[in-house]
Amino acid sequence: MTTRLEPGDKAPDFTLPTADGASVSLADLAKSTDKGVIVYFYPAAATPGCTKEACDFRDSEASLLGAGYAVVGISPDKVAKLAKFAESEALTFPLASDEDHATLEAYGAWGEKQNYGKTYVGVIRSTVVVNPDLTVAESFYNVKATGHVARIRKVLGLDS
Repeated sequence: MTTRLEPGDKAPDFTLPTADGASVSLADLAKSTDKGVIVYFYPAAATPGCTKEACDFRDSEASLLGAGYAVVGISPDKVAKLAKFAESEALTFPLASDEDHATLEAYGAWGEKQNYGKTYVGVIRSTVVVNPDLTVAESFYNVKATGHVARIRKVLGLDS
């Protein structure tokens, strides 16, 4: 059974390689924001659902930044695939590679899933909003790609 993070839990810190050849850490992102970091986990770059979700974050990024939130996307993809995805979709927030699944597992975003009646282990599409003090503000698991960013915005009180 995958352990899921709940509001008030300490968010596991991470430092991961990013699509732009640098690296990103939760602690550094949190220090750069007023309200916190939206960490979203997705199964695979350049697939239809993940592209839709990434583009929704891209299209909301300016208003999320303006409201005090940074965004980072994490998948098990290799850095080269993330770089191609970021370029093709004009993504401006960091995409981080977690090839060994350690961060995905720490956040409860790696585990058993079902698709078309088959059970397998993989990325559970999830989002965790982390406060600047590295505690969990909100957590969403088994989310749908379409409409998810709008739901986060509503929960965070960014859309009236």
